[in-house]
This record gives sequence, C-alpha cells and structure tokens, in this order.
Amino acid sequence: MQFMVGLKLEGKTDHMVVDAEDALVAALKVKTDHPKVVIMYVRPQNRRGDARHPPHTLIAAIH
Repeated sequence: MQFMVGLKLEGKTDHMVVDAEDALVAALKVKTDHPKVVIMYVRPQNRRGDARHPPHTLIAAIH
C-alpha cells in the first residue's frame, strides 16, 4: 500500500509517497531517511488528486 507523507523542513512543506504496510511504518521510513524533517500527516495515497499536486524539490534538497 502507498501512503502520502506530508513533511516540513525549515519552514517549507512538501510531501512524498512511501510504500509501507501502514501509516506508522510510512512515517518511520521517512523519519529514518530524513531525520531533520517534521512529519505533519500520513494518509493513504489518492492517485487522482495527488497527481495534480506533485512533490516539490524539498526532498531533493535534503539529500
């Protein structure tokens, strides 16, 4: 199952899609990979709606 994880870093917001068994695992995967971000929400992915709002470059800036 895929989850949308909303996150915040240095006052900027973004989101990413994560494959996980449940919402808690999705949040922990993001937090493990990017410890500086603040998790704002986790929800099941909505393919149609999420396609209209692609992720920004915040995640790329973290790497």
